[in-house]
Amino acid sequence: MLDLNGKAILITGGTGSFGKKLVETIFNRFPDVRRVVIYSRDELKQFEMQQTYPQNKYPNIRFFIGDVRDGERLKRACEGIDYIIHAAALKQVPAAEYNPMECIKTNVFGAENVINAALSNNIQKVVALSTDKAAAPINLYGATKLCSDKLFVAANNMRGSRQITFSVVRYGNVIGSRGSVMPFFLEKAKTGVLPITDERMTRFNISLEDGVEMVLYALENAWGGEIYVPKIPSYRIMDVAKAIGPNCEFPNVGIRPGEKLHEEMITETDSLSTIETKKYYVIMPFSPIWNINEYLKHFGASFVTEGFKYNSGTNDEWLTIEQIREEIKTHIDADFQPK
Repeated sequence: MLDLNGKAILITGGTGSFGKKLVETIFNRFPDVRRVVIYSRDELKQFEMQQTYPQNKYPNIRFFIGDVRDGERLKRACEGIDYIIHAAALKQVPAAEYNPMECIKTNVFGAENVINAALSNNIQKVVALSTDKAAAPINLYGATKLCSDKLFVAANNMRGSRQITFSVVRYGNVIGSRGSVMPFFLEKAKTGVLPITDERMTRFNISLEDGVEMVLYALENAWGGEIYVPKIPSYRIMDVAKAIGPNCEFPNVGIRPGEKLHEEMITETDSLSTIETKKYYVIMPFSPIWNINEYLKHFGASFVTEGFKYNSGTNDEWLTIEQIREEIKTHIDADFQPK
Protein backbone atom coordinates (compact mmCIF):
# COMPACT_ATOMS: atom_id res chain seq x y z
CA MET A 1 0.00 0.00 0.00
CA LEU A 2 1.49 3.34 -1.05
CA ASP A 3 2.29 5.61 1.88
CA LEU A 4 3.74 9.05 1.17
CA ASN A 5 3.77 10.08 4.84
CA GLY A 6 7.36 10.88 5.74
CA LYS A 7 8.37 11.06 2.05
CA ALA A 8 9.58 14.00 -0.03
CA ILE A 9 8.10 14.47 -3.52
CA LEU A 10 9.18 16.84 -6.29
CA ILE A 11 6.69 17.69 -9.05
CA THR A 12 8.01 19.30 -12.21
CA GLY A 13 5.39 21.48 -13.86
CA GLY A 14 3.64 21.41 -10.50
CA THR A 15 1.55 24.53 -11.10
CA GLY A 16 -0.36 22.96 -14.01
CA SER A 17 -3.80 21.36 -13.82
CA PHE A 18 -2.38 17.91 -13.07
CA GLY A 19 0.16 19.18 -10.55
CA LYS A 20 -2.43 21.08 -8.55
CA LYS A 21 -4.76 18.07 -8.41
CA LEU A 22 -1.86 15.82 -7.38
CA VAL A 23 -0.84 18.19 -4.57
CA GLU A 24 -4.45 18.40 -3.36
CA THR A 25 -4.66 14.60 -3.32
CA ILE A 26 -1.34 14.19 -1.50
CA PHE A 27 -2.26 16.58 1.31
CA ASN A 28 -5.73 15.06 1.69
CA ARG A 29 -4.47 11.50 1.75
CA PHE A 30 -1.02 11.85 3.30
CA PRO A 31 -1.10 14.77 5.77
CA ASP A 32 2.30 13.82 7.20
CA VAL A 33 4.12 13.99 3.88
CA ARG A 34 7.61 15.30 4.70
CA ARG A 35 7.95 17.70 1.79
CA VAL A 36 6.27 18.58 -1.50
CA VAL A 37 8.41 20.62 -3.89
CA ILE A 38 6.71 22.49 -6.73
CA TYR A 39 9.29 22.97 -9.48
CA SER A 40 8.17 25.22 -12.33
CA ARG A 41 9.24 28.31 -14.24
CA ASP A 42 6.11 30.51 -13.93
CA GLU A 43 6.43 32.82 -10.91
CA LEU A 44 2.85 34.10 -11.24
CA LYS A 45 1.35 30.60 -11.14
CA GLN A 46 3.54 29.78 -8.14
CA PHE A 47 2.38 32.94 -6.37
CA GLU A 48 -1.25 32.04 -7.05
CA MET A 49 -0.74 28.49 -5.82
CA GLN A 50 0.92 29.80 -2.65
CA GLN A 51 -2.37 31.49 -1.76
CA THR A 52 -3.98 28.05 -1.64
CA TYR A 53 -1.09 26.57 0.34
CA PRO A 54 0.18 29.31 2.71
CA GLN A 55 3.38 28.49 4.60
CA ASN A 56 1.77 28.81 8.04
CA LYS A 57 -0.76 26.05 7.23
CA TYR A 58 1.42 23.96 4.91
CA PRO A 59 4.98 24.14 6.27
CA ASN A 60 5.93 21.06 4.24
CA ILE A 61 5.42 22.63 0.79
CA ARG A 62 8.19 24.42 -1.11
CA PHE A 63 8.15 26.41 -4.35
CA PHE A 64 11.23 26.33 -6.58
CA ILE A 65 11.46 28.61 -9.61
CA GLY A 66 13.29 26.55 -12.21
CA ASP A 67 13.18 25.13 -15.71
CA VAL A 68 13.73 21.45 -16.51
CA ARG A 69 16.15 22.71 -19.17
CA ASP A 70 18.43 23.81 -16.31
CA GLY A 71 20.09 20.58 -15.19
CA GLU A 72 22.09 22.09 -12.33
CA ARG A 73 19.09 23.85 -10.82
CA LEU A 74 17.10 20.63 -11.09
CA LYS A 75 19.81 18.63 -9.33
CA ARG A 76 19.82 21.14 -6.49
CA ALA A 77 16.02 20.99 -6.20
CA CYS A 78 16.16 17.16 -5.99
CA GLU A 79 18.39 17.04 -2.91
CA GLY A 80 16.66 15.01 -0.20
CA ILE A 81 13.80 14.00 -2.51
CA ASP A 82 12.39 10.44 -2.54
CA TYR A 83 10.03 10.54 -5.54
CA ILE A 84 9.87 12.66 -8.70
CA ILE A 85 6.70 13.19 -10.74
CA HIS A 86 7.67 14.69 -14.11
CA ALA A 87 4.73 16.67 -15.51
CA ALA A 88 6.56 19.61 -17.12
CA ALA A 89 6.27 19.86 -20.91
CA LEU A 90 5.55 22.15 -23.83
CA LYS A 91 2.22 20.74 -25.04
CA GLN A 92 0.67 23.04 -27.64
CA VAL A 93 0.89 21.30 -31.03
CA PRO A 94 0.89 24.45 -33.25
CA ALA A 95 3.44 26.20 -31.01
CA ALA A 96 5.72 23.16 -31.18
CA GLU A 97 5.55 23.11 -34.97
CA TYR A 98 6.43 26.80 -35.15
CA ASN A 99 9.15 26.62 -32.45
CA PRO A 100 10.53 23.08 -32.82
CA MET A 101 13.80 23.45 -30.93
CA GLU A 102 12.08 25.05 -27.95
CA CYS A 103 9.81 22.00 -27.69
CA ILE A 104 12.79 19.66 -28.04
CA LYS A 105 14.79 21.51 -25.37
CA THR A 106 11.99 21.15 -22.82
CA ASN A 107 10.47 17.77 -23.67
CA VAL A 108 13.59 15.82 -24.65
CA PHE A 109 16.58 17.54 -23.05
CA GLY A 110 14.43 18.33 -20.02
CA ALA A 111 13.57 14.64 -19.64
CA GLU A 112 17.26 13.76 -19.74
CA ASN A 113 17.94 16.39 -17.05
CA VAL A 114 15.27 14.84 -14.82
CA ILE A 115 16.88 11.42 -15.27
CA ASN A 116 20.37 12.74 -14.47
CA ALA A 117 19.10 14.64 -11.42
CA ALA A 118 17.38 11.46 -10.17
CA LEU A 119 20.51 9.33 -10.65
CA SER A 120 22.65 11.97 -8.89
CA ASN A 121 20.41 12.26 -5.83
CA ASN A 122 19.50 8.69 -4.86
CA ILE A 123 15.87 9.18 -5.84
CA GLN A 124 13.77 6.05 -5.23
CA LYS A 125 11.09 6.35 -7.92
CA VAL A 126 10.41 8.53 -10.97
CA VAL A 127 7.09 8.63 -12.83
CA ALA A 128 6.86 10.65 -16.07
CA LEU A 129 3.65 11.78 -17.75
CA SER A 130 3.21 10.94 -21.43
CA THR A 131 0.43 11.46 -23.99
CA ASP A 132 -1.54 9.56 -26.59
CA LYS A 133 0.29 11.68 -29.18
CA ALA A 134 3.49 9.73 -28.42
CA ALA A 135 1.95 6.62 -30.04
CA ALA A 136 2.69 6.70 -33.79
CA PRO A 137 3.33 10.48 -33.63
CA ILE A 138 2.43 12.70 -36.57
CA ASN A 139 3.44 16.02 -34.98
CA LEU A 140 6.57 17.30 -33.26
CA TYR A 141 5.01 17.38 -29.81
CA GLY A 142 4.15 13.69 -30.07
CA ALA A 143 7.62 12.89 -31.39
CA THR A 144 9.30 14.66 -28.47
CA LYS A 145 7.11 12.81 -25.97
CA LEU A 146 7.95 9.50 -27.65
CA CYS A 147 11.64 10.39 -27.22
CA SER A 148 10.95 11.27 -23.59
CA ASP A 149 9.18 7.94 -23.01
CA LYS A 150 12.14 6.07 -24.52
CA LEU A 151 14.58 7.98 -22.31
CA PHE A 152 12.69 7.14 -19.11
CA VAL A 153 12.30 3.48 -20.04
CA ALA A 154 16.00 3.19 -20.91
CA ALA A 155 17.04 5.02 -17.72
CA ASN A 156 16.38 1.80 -15.78
CA ASN A 157 19.40 0.30 -17.56
CA MET A 158 21.66 3.01 -16.12
CA ARG A 159 20.75 2.69 -12.47
CA GLY A 160 23.69 0.44 -11.55
CA SER A 161 23.45 -0.46 -7.87
CA ARG A 162 20.93 2.28 -7.14
CA GLN A 163 17.49 1.28 -5.89
CA ILE A 164 15.55 3.43 -8.35
CA THR A 165 12.79 2.79 -10.88
CA PHE A 166 11.64 4.89 -13.81
CA SER A 167 8.17 4.42 -15.31
CA VAL A 168 5.72 6.28 -17.55
CA VAL A 169 1.97 6.89 -17.52
CA ARG A 170 0.26 7.60 -20.86
CA TYR A 171 -3.26 8.92 -21.20
CA GLY A 172 -5.25 11.06 -23.62
CA ASN A 173 -7.64 13.97 -23.36
CA VAL A 174 -8.24 15.16 -19.79
CA ILE A 175 -11.75 16.49 -19.33
CA GLY A 176 -11.72 20.20 -18.48
CA SER A 177 -7.98 20.70 -19.05
CA ARG A 178 -6.80 23.95 -20.58
CA GLY A 179 -7.11 23.94 -24.37
CA SER A 180 -9.32 20.84 -24.46
CA VAL A 181 -12.55 20.64 -26.46
CA MET A 182 -15.19 20.74 -23.73
CA PRO A 183 -14.21 24.09 -22.15
CA PHE A 184 -13.78 25.44 -25.69
CA PHE A 185 -17.27 24.32 -26.70
CA LEU A 186 -18.78 25.63 -23.46
CA GLU A 187 -17.46 29.08 -24.28
CA LYS A 188 -18.33 28.93 -27.99
CA ALA A 189 -21.89 27.75 -27.23
CA LYS A 190 -22.63 31.28 -26.02
CA THR A 191 -22.30 32.41 -29.66
CA GLY A 192 -24.63 29.69 -30.95
CA VAL A 193 -21.90 28.18 -33.14
CA LEU A 194 -19.74 25.12 -32.36
CA PRO A 195 -17.01 24.63 -35.01
CA ILE A 196 -16.43 20.95 -35.86
CA THR A 197 -13.07 19.91 -37.31
CA ASP A 198 -14.37 16.53 -38.51
CA GLU A 199 -17.64 14.79 -37.65
CA ARG A 200 -15.89 11.41 -37.43
CA MET A 201 -13.47 12.54 -34.70
CA THR A 202 -13.28 10.62 -31.41
CA ARG A 203 -11.29 11.04 -28.22
CA PHE A 204 -10.59 9.10 -25.04
CA ASN A 205 -11.91 10.63 -21.82
CA ILE A 206 -10.16 10.67 -18.45
CA SER A 207 -10.57 12.89 -15.40
CA LEU A 208 -7.74 14.60 -13.55
CA GLU A 209 -8.60 12.46 -10.54
CA ASP A 210 -8.12 9.26 -12.53
CA GLY A 211 -4.87 10.63 -13.96
CA VAL A 212 -3.59 11.25 -10.43
CA GLU A 213 -4.66 7.78 -9.30
CA MET A 214 -2.72 6.31 -12.21
CA VAL A 215 0.47 8.10 -11.17
CA LEU A 216 0.06 6.95 -7.57
CA TYR A 217 -0.48 3.39 -8.84
CA ALA A 218 2.75 3.59 -10.82
CA LEU A 219 4.61 4.92 -7.77
CA GLU A 220 3.44 1.95 -5.75
CA ASN A 221 3.66 -0.84 -8.32
CA ALA A 222 6.24 -0.08 -11.02
CA TRP A 223 9.14 -2.50 -11.33
CA GLY A 224 10.89 -0.22 -13.81
CA GLY A 225 10.40 0.53 -17.51
CA GLU A 226 6.62 0.18 -17.79
CA ILE A 227 4.35 2.49 -19.77
CA TYR A 228 0.93 2.42 -18.11
CA VAL A 229 -2.19 3.02 -20.20
CA PRO A 230 -5.66 3.34 -18.59
CA LYS A 231 -8.81 1.52 -19.65
CA ILE A 232 -11.16 4.46 -20.26
CA PRO A 233 -14.21 5.32 -22.39
CA SER A 234 -14.27 7.26 -25.66
CA TYR A 235 -16.59 9.97 -26.88
CA ARG A 236 -17.59 11.20 -30.34
CA ILE A 237 -16.99 14.88 -31.04
CA MET A 238 -20.53 15.22 -32.41
CA ASP A 239 -21.95 13.81 -29.18
CA VAL A 240 -19.99 16.43 -27.23
CA ALA A 241 -21.38 19.14 -29.49
CA LYS A 242 -24.95 17.85 -29.07
CA ALA A 243 -24.48 17.50 -25.30
CA ILE A 244 -23.30 21.11 -24.92
CA GLY A 245 -25.19 22.97 -27.65
CA PRO A 246 -28.06 20.94 -29.10
CA ASN A 247 -29.54 24.13 -30.55
CA CYS A 248 -26.25 25.46 -31.94
CA GLU A 249 -24.98 25.38 -35.51
CA PHE A 250 -22.18 22.90 -36.26
CA PRO A 251 -20.12 24.22 -39.19
CA ASN A 252 -17.33 21.96 -40.45
CA VAL A 253 -14.04 23.89 -40.32
CA GLY A 254 -11.64 21.08 -41.29
CA ILE A 255 -9.06 19.11 -39.35
CA ARG A 256 -6.07 21.07 -38.05
CA PRO A 257 -2.45 20.32 -39.04
CA GLY A 258 -0.91 17.66 -36.81
CA GLU A 259 -4.29 16.46 -35.52
CA LYS A 260 -5.53 12.86 -35.66
CA LEU A 261 -9.09 11.68 -36.26
CA HIS A 262 -8.75 9.24 -33.38
CA GLU A 263 -6.51 9.05 -30.34
CA GLU A 264 -4.18 6.07 -30.22
CA MET A 265 -2.45 4.95 -27.03
CA ILE A 266 -1.27 1.46 -27.99
CA THR A 267 -0.28 0.71 -31.59
CA GLU A 268 -0.49 -2.70 -33.22
CA THR A 269 3.30 -2.92 -33.00
CA ASP A 270 3.23 -2.00 -29.29
CA SER A 271 0.82 -4.89 -28.71
CA LEU A 272 3.66 -7.38 -29.11
CA SER A 273 4.98 -6.24 -25.74
CA THR A 274 1.72 -5.19 -24.04
CA ILE A 275 0.07 -6.96 -21.13
CA GLU A 276 -3.35 -6.45 -19.60
CA THR A 277 -4.22 -6.14 -15.92
CA LYS A 278 -7.64 -5.57 -14.41
CA LYS A 279 -7.38 -1.77 -14.54
CA TYR A 280 -4.55 -0.93 -16.94
CA TYR A 281 -2.70 -1.98 -20.04
CA VAL A 282 1.07 -2.01 -19.59
CA ILE A 283 3.57 -1.65 -22.44
CA MET A 284 6.60 -3.59 -21.27
CA PRO A 285 10.22 -2.58 -21.90
CA PHE A 286 11.98 -4.54 -24.66
CA SER A 287 14.76 -5.52 -22.22
CA PRO A 288 13.22 -5.62 -18.73
CA ILE A 289 15.51 -5.69 -15.71
CA TRP A 290 13.20 -8.24 -14.06
CA ASN A 291 11.68 -11.64 -14.88
CA ILE A 292 8.61 -11.30 -17.12
CA ASN A 293 6.96 -14.49 -15.86
CA GLU A 294 7.28 -13.36 -12.25
CA TYR A 295 5.79 -10.01 -13.24
CA LEU A 296 2.78 -11.62 -14.95
CA LYS A 297 2.15 -13.85 -11.96
CA HIS A 298 2.51 -11.04 -9.43
CA PHE A 299 -0.04 -8.79 -11.15
CA GLY A 300 -2.34 -11.53 -12.49
CA ALA A 301 -1.63 -10.19 -15.98
CA SER A 302 -1.56 -11.70 -19.45
CA PHE A 303 -0.38 -10.60 -22.89
CA VAL A 304 -2.96 -8.98 -25.18
CA THR A 305 -3.94 -10.81 -28.35
CA GLU A 306 -1.75 -10.44 -31.44
CA GLY A 307 -2.78 -7.43 -33.54
CA PHE A 308 -4.41 -5.63 -30.59
CA LYS A 309 -4.47 -1.84 -30.71
CA TYR A 310 -6.04 0.68 -28.37
CA ASN A 311 -7.70 3.40 -30.39
CA SER A 312 -10.48 5.82 -29.38
CA GLY A 313 -12.32 5.07 -32.63
CA THR A 314 -12.45 1.31 -32.08
CA ASN A 315 -12.95 1.37 -28.31
CA ASP A 316 -15.72 -0.83 -26.88
CA GLU A 317 -16.81 1.69 -24.22
CA TRP A 318 -18.50 4.98 -25.19
CA LEU A 319 -19.95 7.94 -23.31
CA THR A 320 -23.54 8.80 -24.20
CA ILE A 321 -24.72 12.39 -24.63
CA GLU A 322 -26.30 12.29 -21.17
CA GLN A 323 -23.12 10.85 -19.63
CA ILE A 324 -21.09 13.63 -21.26
CA ARG A 325 -23.40 16.19 -19.63
CA GLU A 326 -22.90 14.53 -16.26
CA GLU A 327 -19.11 14.55 -16.77
CA ILE A 328 -19.25 18.29 -17.49
CA LYS A 329 -21.31 18.94 -14.35
CA THR A 330 -18.94 16.83 -12.26
CA HIS A 331 -15.60 18.07 -13.55
CA ILE A 332 -16.10 21.47 -15.21
CA ASP A 333 -19.30 23.35 -14.35
CA ALA A 334 -21.78 22.14 -11.74
CA ASP A 335 -24.38 24.60 -13.07
CA PHE A 336 -24.03 23.58 -16.71
CA GLN A 337 -27.15 23.71 -18.86
CA PRO A 338 -27.23 22.78 -22.60
CA LYS A 339 -27.57 25.77 -24.95
